[in-house]
Amino acid sequence: MTIDTVTLNIIHNALTNIASEMALVMLKTSYSTIFNEGLDFTTVLLDRNGDLIAEKNYTPSMMGAIPHTVKWAVEEKGIEHFHPGDVLVHNDCYRGGCHLPEHMMMRPIYVGEQLMGFAGNIGHVAEIGGKAPGSFAADATDIYQEGLRLPPVKLINRGEYVEDVWRIVLANHRTPRNTWGDFHAMIGSLEIAERRMSELAQRYDPKLLSQATSLLMDYSERRLRAEIAELPDGEYSASMLVEDDGVTADPFEIKVTIVIKGDEIIADFTGTSPQVRGPMNCTVVVVASAIYNAVFSITDPHSTIPRNSGCYRPITFIAPAGSVVNVVHPGPCVGGNTDLQPKLIDLLLRAFSQAVPERSAASSGGSSSNFLFGGVHPETGAYYTNYHFDGHGTGGTARKDGNDGEITRHSNCRNTPIEVFEGRYPFRTLEYRLQPDSGGPGEHRGGLSTTRTLEVTADEITLSCLFDRSKIPGWGLFGGHDGGLSELRVKRHGDDEFRSFVEAYHTVSPSKFTNVLLKRGDIVRYVTPGGGGYGDPFLRDPEAVLDDVRNGWVTCKSARDDYGVVIHDGGYEPVLDLNATTELRRTRTQAA
Repeated sequence: MTIDTVTLNIIHNALTNIASEMALVMLKTSYSTIFNEGLDFTTVLLDRNGDLIAEKNYTPSMMGAIPHTVKWAVEEKGIEHFHPGDVLVHNDCYRGGCHLPEHMMMRPIYVGEQLMGFAGNIGHVAEIGGKAPGSFAADATDIYQEGLRLPPVKLINRGEYVEDVWRIVLANHRTPRNTWGDFHAMIGSLEIAERRMSELAQRYDPKLLSQATSLLMDYSERRLRAEIAELPDGEYSASMLVEDDGVTADPFEIKVTIVIKGDEIIADFTGTSPQVRGPMNCTVVVVASAIYNAVFSITDPHSTIPRNSGCYRPITFIAPAGSVVNVVHPGPCVGGNTDLQPKLIDLLLRAFSQAVPERSAASSGGSSSNFLFGGVHPETGAYYTNYHFDGHGTGGTARKDGNDGEITRHSNCRNTPIEVFEGRYPFRTLEYRLQPDSGGPGEHRGGLSTTRTLEVTADEITLSCLFDRSKIPGWGLFGGHDGGLSELRVKRHGDDEFRSFVEAYHTVSPSKFTNVLLKRGDIVRYVTPGGGGYGDPFLRDPEAVLDDVRNGWVTCKSARDDYGVVIHDGGYEPVLDLNATTELRRTRTQAA
């Protein structure tokens, strides 16, 4: 059966639109802010083999997981045990999951008796039990402290709810109403996919649709191989230290060697530290997602190649089992997806910078700045939890400055508006701004981080945080400077000054702690990490530095010290002294 190019494009767009409509259903019907404000989910269509054929990729960090989780579920359950109307849920880290909060749901799609494929989605469920409200225990030492772990299990069997499974799940979550609502949003997303795929199968023969999806995957593979073939062959290595695991204060190391040979790429993490005691390990599918993100950033930054499993064929990787990049049972891993994956992408781009410096980027802030809390709401008397993240700076590139306040390069997530945050949770926002001088100086500076200051308005709130880069900053590239560090501080009610959580609560890590008790009137202030700079700061256009000073993004002191740009306080407007700048840069360059 021959398919012409026009028909192939129509089918591709139809599949993509179905995935987009699935995402819209989740956005509009979910209960938790992590879904309807944060967009921390992804919706997909897969063929009968579990290969990805279309997606609405709100969160690229999940792109490597869904095909693995679906294939694992099919292999474990057996294809003969799938029926029309089934819905399975699955979050097991050791069976292809990202971390326990990330729940994957899948529904087989049938046309008559014929299995066409699967609809799937994966999203961060905001509360799944475990030792900490919000299910993000920064000091967890095994998976059982992180929440309820589900192997592939049916929530709906042949259209009928499996009530025993629902009762087990909801009984183990602190906020069962929100879980119930978010699960139904995910199920509704799958139902709309089944409906739209049935309509598409009425327009095009199912055999033709199957052939079309195979052709689309082959096309994506050819396109990506052609892009990889343009890269210079060779081996490119990089390494980095991660400051601690939340349980001990010891850093650990990640190493990677990228091999580019012809139209294929291999990423080898041999030599990486063994898995750590705390939750900063990651699963193998998280590593897969990081590699795909990094490769696509280098080869196809504008997403002109259809994203499907065909893109994955030219890419292979080696992640030693039992290392921090391939955790084995019962190692904890809740922080690996949020705070190790962005660093893996940064590290891969650092290695790629040796091959294609003009396409790479300096390090991002590399942390999702996970801020989680729970308690009894003073107005409703109901128990609440929330998982909140904030933006950091991304790294500068050969073409532009890093992005300011972006919620990690791998997530695409949105910030929760202050009005929504204060309307649902007992905090008062005293300050929320970009942090001056937090972007690493460079010809193209790093993106700025954010500062947020919150006052507790309830009698008690239990707080857990999993931040990073409080001791080891994100690096600059090609003469660019490091990005700014993160910082978490607290001012207890009645105190005169802010203190670190190590000082105030005797936590092991300044950036990772669990179940700290805050009281009414306590104030928490945190700064997220900034992005590294790209290129020599003395090559930055003085007018660009002046604009940064005008905007409050760079101080006059940093302009002089880091960029060699002399800017005077002109009253209402800062004034650039170009002659003094030229002389200062000349003398500094000679002294170096």
